[in-house]
Amino acid sequence: MKIPNIDEIIKKIKKQTNPERLGMILIHNGIVRKTSKDGSKIVKEMFVSYDKELLDKKIKELQTIPGIEYASAFINEGKLNVGDDIMLVVVAGDRRSNILNPFEDFIKYIKQNIVKEQEI
Repeated sequence: MKIPNIDEIIKKIKKQTNPERLGMILIHNGIVRKTSKDGSKIVKEMFVSYDKELLDKKIKELQTIPGIEYASAFINEGKLNVGDDIMLVVVAGDRRSNILNPFEDFIKYIKQNIVKEQEI
């Protein structure tokens, strides 16, 4: 999957959501690092796969939380090189106090349950 352009996503969110309920947009852009997560080795490439059904289910669940107006995640699958985008996670809503924790929990859930990464 090609990661969409962030500017286009922001335009889409602003167009599709009620401006009275949109106060912020949070974006996480995960990128392949040159070192492993624990810093012990050099990464040349990464293989990524993910559970699309589980991701779609989690997005729908997230959108039921009060204050959240929009949620999405785009994940690159297959062989990725250092510097390539792994994922783009976007959550938009009314205020920071309502969306910051669900945003962080969503990213953790994706990394722990949806995405499988193999560093080479």
